[in-house]
Amino acid sequence: KQVRKNSRTFAIIALVLFLAAGVIFYQYKKTVMATKSLDELPIEVNLISLSPYTRSGRALKKVNGIVVHYTANPGATAKENRDYFNSLATTHKTKASCNFIIGLDGEIIQCIPTREMSYASNSRNRDTISIECCHKDASGKFNRKTYRSLVLLTRALMKKFNLSSSQVIRHYDVTGK
Repeated sequence: KQVRKNSRTFAIIALVLFLAAGVIFYQYKKTVMATKSLDELPIEVNLISLSPYTRSGRALKKVNGIVVHYTANPGATAKENRDYFNSLATTHKTKASCNFIIGLDGEIIQCIPTREMSYASNSRNRDTISIECCHKDASGKFNRKTYRSLVLLTRALMKKFNLSSSQVIRHYDVTGK
């Protein structure tokens, strides 16, 4: 009898957890699918300076993809990353930038207009939009808020530029690093 009672309790708990997971997934999918355009997302436009090291101002002839990156500086905020890119206009350390940065709290900063080239993806700079994602530790793994904003932003960009999911790639897919 005790085994049967424990089995029934386990089955009820499993069913409740399954239903709860379904509700959470449904709400998440509903939120993602409801996003229609970039205008509906809370994007802070904070463009970086025009410079040969940060933002050339060169127009993209056509957007053929979206490249997702991680910032490679654990714990840094979206604003700190944006300010670093902007500082390259005066330090001339390297050429680097991105169109968007997503922070640890899911905030999105636009650094370069979507119709302009960024210095993020080497050979794909001329035909892709780049998104840098902040991460809290050396694993480079995105937290839930960052990932959610990445999905929403990517979906809105895919819609705007008529891109398929196969046109969303990682920096690794371009450079092998």
